[in-house]
Amino acid sequence: MSVGGVRVPEDLILVGYVSGAYGIHGWVRIRPYSSEADALMSAKTWWLDKPDMHDVYRMEVKIHGEDVVARLVGVVGRDAAEALKGATVKISRSHFPPLPDGEFYWLDLIGLSVENLQGESLGVVRDLMDNGAHPILRVAAADIPDTELAKHERLIPFVDSFVKEVDQKGKKVLVDWGLDF
Repeated sequence: MSVGGVRVPEDLILVGYVSGAYGIHGWVRIRPYSSEADALMSAKTWWLDKPDMHDVYRMEVKIHGEDVVARLVGVVGRDAAEALKGATVKISRSHFPPLPDGEFYWLDLIGLSVENLQGESLGVVRDLMDNGAHPILRVAAADIPDTELAKHERLIPFVDSFVKEVDQKGKKVLVDWGLDF
């Protein structure tokens, strides 16, 4: 895909949004969509959609409370930073830091089929949510509209006692969870 002659990567992932300026020197405040902002902290190139989709080079970045603050090339002064307020921040999936074995990015689990130990299909991972203690898989049939998901989903805690195996190559999650749960 190309915007204004700039090639936009096909694998962009939404990781946060610009919530405003930080200080007077043009730093921006980013509200990440993940409790850990590893991708924001490691990627040197970010894609912003304001005023239109474009890439920006990140010069400096640090955690500030629940936010990430960054100095971007070409953003000089508080007014320039404030002008980016509301812009979404995307990063190429290829720039996400590698994870240790047995760890997964949530986005890599979405769409995987879910099967229980009895070989019964429970649906597919439609989304994940965090209840504070651990992530929860939101599992439902692939053809259920998002607006109806809450009525038809199974909520499966993403913990070792229930999730027995994640096979990303086989696109399957094996769980100890009955059809009647």
